[in-house]
Amino acid sequence: MQRNIFDDDPDAFQAFRDLARTFVEREIEPHHEQWEADGQVSREVWLAAGKAGLLGTDVPEEFGGGGVDDFRYNAIIDEELVRAGASGIGFPLQNDVVAPYLLRLANDEQKRRWLPGFCSGEIITAIAMTEPGTGSDLQGIQTTAVRDGSDYIVNGSKTFITNGILSDLVIVVAKTDPDAGSKGFSLIVVERDMPGFERGRRLKKVGMKAQDTAELFFSDVRVPAANVLGEVGQGFIYLMQNLPQERLSIAVGCTAGVERALEQRPDGDNLTWGEFVTNSAASFLGGDKEKPKTPAKPKKEKLPSLRHPCVRKACGWNTKMLVDSFPVALWHGGIGKKAQTESIGRSVDQGLQLDQ
Repeated sequence: MQRNIFDDDPDAFQAFRDLARTFVEREIEPHHEQWEADGQVSREVWLAAGKAGLLGTDVPEEFGGGGVDDFRYNAIIDEELVRAGASGIGFPLQNDVVAPYLLRLANDEQKRRWLPGFCSGEIITAIAMTEPGTGSDLQGIQTTAVRDGSDYIVNGSKTFITNGILSDLVIVVAKTDPDAGSKGFSLIVVERDMPGFERGRRLKKVGMKAQDTAELFFSDVRVPAANVLGEVGQGFIYLMQNLPQERLSIAVGCTAGVERALEQRPDGDNLTWGEFVTNSAASFLGGDKEKPKTPAKPKKEKLPSLRHPCVRKACGWNTKMLVDSFPVALWHGGIGKKAQTESIGRSVDQGLQLDQ
């Protein structure tokens, strides 16, 4: 099978892929080993990415972005980073996860204040949901934001925050009305150097060692009410509306990771992509429970990316369609994330066993 999601404008997409690949080869690969030792990437690579046009591709041109509302450009960047093993670069978090919140929820004043720096790489962003005692159950969030005149006073802590150390702007999920249940959460934008906002330890991980995953602490942080993103009390709804693209981004990265893992198998042991997906799909759908078998004489072929049909279908949508078709997008983004995170685990595990 051959994917066709880029066929409507192949020259434009290939030119953008060439740009992204060249950037990765010149600006990331020579430094990534040192960044892994440092536990974070440099701010200079963010500025270089902004100059190259790799940040905010869907942000309107008036704010310094690319002005193209098409997730396929995000997917190309994600694929090229994975292809190079550049796990420390937080561009996908900036482009795929945070950008939709700013584009859909920020008012005109906030867009003028934040988006130009977002696109230039001068403003690195993060979103803070997870807490030490709260993982996937977002309604268990304990961080609070209490109104005090024209400000909100934020108290609490977050953990496992991507871009946590380098971030200049953090969208914090906080409880603004403890008695309102799911309608009691709001999105508060906390900016670097606000008194009471502190970074905790940079978390050590098994992988993604150059990614500055961190703890964040908020102690009586006074945040202007002008930094509320969207409407007060609608934070939980906003998260549910934007999580599909985050899941889709993860699925894209995992699919590219599976491709890369299969390419790196020892000679003679390579599964073709079609054979791997056939076995993986059977397992994922609850059919064949046996471990996928390695063919005796594998075929030689180029492994196409974005193979899972749910991911392929979802990636053909642009951002607007993800919003307009939220229930369907949620399904395809979620199943794509689940299928491909499991697939990359299987592909790497099998490769390690074959290499022993």
